[in-house]
Amino acid sequence: MSEFFLELFSEEIPANLQVNARKALNEIFVKFCETNQIKIQGEIKTYSTPNRLIICIDRIPKEVEKKTLEIRGPNINAPEVALQGFLKSNNANRGQIFKKKTEKGEFYFFRKPSEKISTVKLFKDNIENLVSKIPWNKSMKWGSNSLFWGRPLKSILAVFDKKIVDCKIGHLQSSNKTFVDKDLEENSKKFYDFKTYEKYFTQKNIIINQDKRKDFIRKEIVKVEKNKKVKVNLNEKILDEVTNLVEKPKILACEFDKRFLEIPHEILITTMQTHQKYFSTIDNKLNLTNTFIVVADVNDSKGLVKIGNQRVIDARLSDAEFFWNRNKSQNLVKQISKLKNINYFKGLGSYFDKIQRMRKLSAVISDEFLISKEKIEIASSICKVDLMSDLVKEFPELQGIMGGYFAKSQGFDKEVSQAISEHYLPIGIDSKIPKKPYSIALSLSDKIDSLVGFFGINLKPSGSKDPYALRRMAIGLVRLIIENKKKIKIRDLFSYTAILYKEQGYEFDIKKIQKELGEFINDRLKNYLKEKQIRQDIVESSFSSYGLDELNKIYKKSIFLNKNINKPFCIDVLSIYKRSYNIINSEKIGADLEGTADPGLFKNEYEKNLYQKIQEIKKYFFNSGKDENYDQSLKILSSSKIQLNEFFDNVIVNDNDEIIKKNRLELLKMLCKSFENYFNFSKIEV
Repeated sequence: MSEFFLELFSEEIPANLQVNARKALNEIFVKFCETNQIKIQGEIKTYSTPNRLIICIDRIPKEVEKKTLEIRGPNINAPEVALQGFLKSNNANRGQIFKKKTEKGEFYFFRKPSEKISTVKLFKDNIENLVSKIPWNKSMKWGSNSLFWGRPLKSILAVFDKKIVDCKIGHLQSSNKTFVDKDLEENSKKFYDFKTYEKYFTQKNIIINQDKRKDFIRKEIVKVEKNKKVKVNLNEKILDEVTNLVEKPKILACEFDKRFLEIPHEILITTMQTHQKYFSTIDNKLNLTNTFIVVADVNDSKGLVKIGNQRVIDARLSDAEFFWNRNKSQNLVKQISKLKNINYFKGLGSYFDKIQRMRKLSAVISDEFLISKEKIEIASSICKVDLMSDLVKEFPELQGIMGGYFAKSQGFDKEVSQAISEHYLPIGIDSKIPKKPYSIALSLSDKIDSLVGFFGINLKPSGSKDPYALRRMAIGLVRLIIENKKKIKIRDLFSYTAILYKEQGYEFDIKKIQKELGEFINDRLKNYLKEKQIRQDIVESSFSSYGLDELNKIYKKSIFLNKNINKPFCIDVLSIYKRSYNIINSEKIGADLEGTADPGLFKNEYEKNLYQKIQEIKKYFFNSGKDENYDQSLKILSSSKIQLNEFFDNVIVNDNDEIIKKNRLELLKMLCKSFENYFNFSKIEV
């Protein structure tokens, strides 16, 4: 068994492009090996550094035996030129082909005999084509050469079984050499296998394997934490990025001027992360410190890199400090009218138009939440003003957060400030969620207004496309309601919002919006329940039982039923319901039954006992209301097992008297309907 090892050395490849290139390179070679019947006994591994893209395929055969293969050619009625082309492409003559009938007609076929092909030849003939298949967002052409690639390619190291794979990629000839020093590109070294290659670079503190590089960075950061007595805010996204920005990682603990700790910490953290790819730190009291972590790509024995990074961050934070001091003093109320000049979305007006709708909508929601209408209207009026600030223009991810700080610095109520800072939340399935009533109300009004608007102008998501993040917005709406245990008449709020748009001159189809948005929200709730590992049949049952205004009930009952579905009392409930349901639906009149049995037609005590039990169940659900105990509900339903069994043991449902028969079927229908006060059990699989 042999090893194939390929290194492509180029000018620096950006971090995100590296990730895509590694994945693509792996997939390309896997497919190539499968197509060419190269049976890999080991692994296909891909690695990258800023300048190196590497693939290593371990334990592959030196030869590939290609089995006899029937290749279909043109139809027998096709022009002669088509047949000649087929013969030429397969290096065959007329005597080697034959006719064969298929479902699609009669065709010429060529039986390609089995043959042994050297694996190295397969690689030699195909490397250029395989490498060219790597997709880049934008390819480059450099010098007078014809080669297009992601970045200027400098060298190709290609070896198989410790021998050079003789091939070319564009103007570049393969060899067994690569540059040792990526910066100077002078010193080069020969390698015959990946193990020696990786060991050599490890000795030079260059970590070829990106996973090992990431682990190394993580471990070095832990050492800094212990030494500096701080906790690093290890943002995983930034960690992934810096891992692909360096090949010789060196962790530096740096400091910025302590005076910057006086400005909002979100500004500091965002500046460090977004612009510089630094990691912030906190002390044992969870307070931000002036220590930050840099992942450098060079040994900093003289401390020059550390000094340079400290100067850079101080300059960045000085700018942020200037903008903060200027923005926080700008009167929020006086700036509201300026929002007329900022377009919200084409066809939906300006941000000024949006906050007018939000103000009225949040006022309606405030009645549901029993909170101050005046305070929520103030929060709605100024919640978008921070979009005009220098800080948000520089850091769009701080929108809302900065607005909250501005409101606080200008003396607005604490609840108003918090609502503004949190009104974009949640922004995903795992995002932090507002918990305070004013924050919830403002977030709901913002999301409902946006959803109604985009659906109103028919820009709803299609397939996998969701350019305006409406699915994320809708799941945020679902989470706000469920995780805060709020009962809200969502359909009414959709309709009212559509009316608010109409008052501003937008003609929306309210019924269409209600229908489409209702289905959209239900789909998001289904996804939410699936994330909670709820059985599919339970999810479907819940949605056929309750409407859009009962999201909490759907959620809580689904959770409870999923947890208890295999317990004896739940099994009894399903058995009782299914037995009755199946009898009803086996009769032709099943669809005409209303569930209104006449006690005057009962012939025995078993009918009466079952009827009485059903009345008890109905009374329980009538009185339970929003305080329903789901465990108790299921156990009450299961308690009807005795009466139902006695009924079936002693009563003939299909009585000869059609009136008596129908009344008994109505009694069973009553039982099913009383069960459906809890759930639509007809969709539950048993």
